[in-house]
Amino acid sequence: MRRLIQISIILACVWTLLPSKANAQDVGIKTNILYDAALSPNLGVEIGLAPRWTLDISGNINAWTVNGHKWKHWLAQPEARYWFCERFQGHFIALHALGGQFNVGNIGGLKDFLGNKFSTLENSRYQGWGVGGGIAYGYAWVLGKHWNLEAEIGVGYVYAKYDRYPCANCGTKLESDKSHNYFGPTKAALNFVYLF
Repeated sequence: MRRLIQISIILACVWTLLPSKANAQDVGIKTNILYDAALSPNLGVEIGLAPRWTLDISGNINAWTVNGHKWKHWLAQPEARYWFCERFQGHFIALHALGGQFNVGNIGGLKDFLGNKFSTLENSRYQGWGVGGGIAYGYAWVLGKHWNLEAEIGVGYVYAKYDRYPCANCGTKLESDKSHNYFGPTKAALNFVYLF
């Protein structure tokens, strides 16, 4: 998994270094406002590949424990996008992959959703990794020559492997090397985008 993420990042960096003409709307730098509000700093880069195709690579990290609530994670999410009209504006559909690690616990008030027992996060801590993929739909509004606002929602599948602990700061494992299959929302974004 780490090797796949490293290769994706290297390919994106090499792609941006290749000589190309500098037209407007060839590359976008973005941040997901929803992740920012959840104290998960994030950054994305979207590269134009063809008149209607782009490659988006985004990642986020949350390394904090706030008021005893642990929601630590990192996530990388590469995505191929097809734009219905012209890239970086209007409707698009996308295929995305995702992968990352998590250390989550002591979070109350969550309800079980689509067969996933999120309510157990109140009295247990889960530490592990996950990989998956999905499909998404989005729309980009042009705000100016270099600025866009973009909304996107996606659904898909995630396979997670984890260890379970009795509380947010305990070191004694209750369960080891467990796995979980998740089907449901895999992406929610409200991106503020700078194009150049």
